Amino acid sequence: LPRSKDAILLADLVDCSKPGDEIELTGIYTNNYDGSLNTANGFPVFATVIQANHILKKDDKMAVASLTDEDIKMIHSLARDEKIGDRIFASIAPSIYGHEDIKRAIALSLFGGEAKDPGGKHKVRGDINILLCGDPGTAKSQFLKYVEKIAPRPVFTTGQGASAVGLTAYVQRSPITREWTLEAGALVLADKGVCLIDEFDKMNDQDRTSIHEAMEQQSISISKAGIVTSLQARCSIIAAANPIGGRYDPSLTFSENVDLTEPILSRFDILCVVRDIADPVEDEMLARFVVNSHIHHHPTNTNRDDDTETFKIPNTTSAEPLPQDVFRKYIIYAKEKIHPKLHQMDQDKVSKLYAELRKESMRTGSIPITVRHIESLIRTAEAHAKMHLRDYVLDEDVNMAIRVMLESFIDTQKYAVMKTMRKAFARYLAYKRDNNELLLFILKQLASDQMAYNRNRYGEEQEILEVSEDEFVEKARQINVHSLASFYESDLFKSNKFLYDKKRKIIAQTL
Repeated sequence: LPRSKDAILLADLVDCSKPGDEIELTGIYTNNYDGSLNTANGFPVFATVIQANHILKKDDKMAVASLTDEDIKMIHSLARDEKIGDRIFASIAPSIYGHEDIKRAIALSLFGGEAKDPGGKHKVRGDINILLCGDPGTAKSQFLKYVEKIAPRPVFTTGQGASAVGLTAYVQRSPITREWTLEAGALVLADKGVCLIDEFDKMNDQDRTSIHEAMEQQSISISKAGIVTSLQARCSIIAAANPIGGRYDPSLTFSENVDLTEPILSRFDILCVVRDIADPVEDEMLARFVVNSHIHHHPTNTNRDDDTETFKIPNTTSAEPLPQDVFRKYIIYAKEKIHPKLHQMDQDKVSKLYAELRKESMRTGSIPITVRHIESLIRTAEAHAKMHLRDYVLDEDVNMAIRVMLESFIDTQKYAVMKTMRKAFARYLAYKRDNNELLLFILKQLASDQMAYNRNRYGEEQEILEVSEDEFVEKARQINVHSLASFYESDLFKSNKFLYDKKRKIIAQTL
């Protein structure tokens, strides 16, 4: 249980820290004699308090100051690696297999964009909010627990166990002085950090509306029991929710799948839909990954250190993940020291995309695209630039932000609309994707179509699936890939149990 101790601050120490700050307090442990308690109890009662002498705040500036010169040199040398973006994405929850889109979203949220305050009139937030939604058993809560370990100032709550006042702030009567005092809730405690909310859909509507102000204006206004004030809540929110009825139904749009109102959905920058799709090859690789992970991390496994070189669990990315302590230092340094500017940004591209998205959104009637989405696009681009320790937002940051935003938008569509939309926005979605990845995606789609055809025609599963090469070449031409020889030789092709038969001009997959 949390314990508390009253501390008395005098003179210049008054109001030097706010609720939610982590502090180191130096003071004198003394007693305070209260006459009124005496008469009530009939014998002297001494309450103990601390008279504060000095308060040291433990915030980001302190954390950066504690980095050594060697750490900073190492961080800059890492940033020069051209694959640092992929390495950072691979470092997010390395013990979870797959789910690259979620890892990318969480990494961008950890770095965050730049908060703007034009002329001190109104603030534009810099934090990136994420909503994970999908089938049970797809490691949503594990991602949240991982972020709690790695992020600065994390606060973890669940929708069932959190009320409106518990998230924002509540007024309490002090037992000694009988005056009203203000107690900070989860969002205020997570100021300049991350607030993680699990089971987001289980919250009451009244409780959920209390987060509206915190998510966009990043402050919490209170007028209760004669206390009228506003507290800062500059935190990014990562929430996980389950769909209505447990499983995600791809034939419905996102807003029909989740019991959340439109105002709250538009406040999330990135929506990640996690689908649990049966794929024999992928499932086998996932099972192997889980079993290996359990064997390797078993407490009685004595030769854990000896075989770390031979033991590399193959995840879905080829990039080498960073060690977690290095990764934590990298985040702290980037957040505090790097503030990318938006001088050389391609504005036409963003405005054109926004107009296209508005049109698609009206036509399909899925999540509404609002001005907030332009802001979230800029924030995501800034976070990507911050990840590479750049002073300016370049074209590649904008392209990556567009890709992340489009993937999140297209995943929330009905299955029927999804395919046509993927084709319409193909030029944006192919950015920074290896051609082999795109080709594998196309080949898997053809294989699953063939599998469904075989099941309907022969009534049983076939051991070997055969896809005609001409069909595959035709599909590859649509994404401007003309030479497929290197793809047939790649490890990606072989690890998914595909074989290329040149004579018969077919691609076979053994299940």
